[in-house]
Amino acid sequence: MIKLAFVGCGGIMQEHYRHLSAMSGIKMAGHCDIVKERAESAASRFGGDVFTEYEAMYDKVKPNAVYIAVPPYAHCGMEEAAAARGIHLFIEKPIAADRETAKRVDAAIRKAKIISSVGYCFRYYDTIQTARQLLNGKPVSLVIGTWNGGMPGVWWWRQMDKSGGQAIEQTTHMFDLMRYLCGEVSEVYAVASTGCMTKVENYNVHDSSAVTMRLKNGGSATVTSSCVCNHGGGVTLTIITPEATFKIAGGTVSVNEAGKVTEYQSQVNMYEEEDKVFIDALRTGKRTRIKSTYADAMKTFNVTIAANESIVSGLPVKP
Repeated sequence: MIKLAFVGCGGIMQEHYRHLSAMSGIKMAGHCDIVKERAESAASRFGGDVFTEYEAMYDKVKPNAVYIAVPPYAHCGMEEAAAARGIHLFIEKPIAADRETAKRVDAAIRKAKIISSVGYCFRYYDTIQTARQLLNGKPVSLVIGTWNGGMPGVWWWRQMDKSGGQAIEQTTHMFDLMRYLCGEVSEVYAVASTGCMTKVENYNVHDSSAVTMRLKNGGSATVTSSCVCNHGGGVTLTIITPEATFKIAGGTVSVNEAGKVTEYQSQVNMYEEEDKVFIDALRTGKRTRIKSTYADAMKTFNVTIAANESIVSGLPVKP
């Protein structure tokens, strides 16, 4: 029996609850949220005790692992406390709002040698694995990523010191997918615009941004974000090589090669897959199927935080 605890019982955690509750051999033993009613709602549906303090939950429940899904600014010690107790970690992205927090958590995980997985769910599409295989050995010339849509409704998202802005909180998925498929980033330069959201109260994140990157393999990349795009827009990644152009939208991968377009449609649910892989790692102790450890997620985080730093300084930044 795998005993699980949960910190942050809101939005994205509902996906994990849904898939974990369908698995055998899982006990949901504790739910912790600063809004007690959210923890109570989860406990009423899935069983387990209710908490508003994570250390009290860890000590009473003694879980094998904890799922953490809190806003970027709210990573206030729950990972380090779990690691100190030998509790394994599944952490939703983004992993932090600042470099110092991410470094502390990474050090705690390394010291405790616990299993860690970060919710970069796009990596778990079967079609992304196909794209990775097809890209193997191909020189990447250009990558174009987009996360252009409307503004999320949660209050903390629109405050820079709480969310880190759209590149860190949302578009991080495209930065991560770029890294996963095309390799590491050596330099980041970014610009941003404001002034279109003056009617929104307590709002100080960028309306839109454009991040240009140099890849270590010599390729060029750009990733754009916008939260003012209420008509059209989209979330996509395009990868251009001499042999083929890859277009990724959700779990669909289209490959244009020699005038022929082949489309691959995903047959899996990415959230379900990442949960299955994490639970399997807990059961077997084998971590090889986890596609984004905390140490790997830090590399994506460092690219996005470098974009914010470049916006402020006006200079290129090494992640």
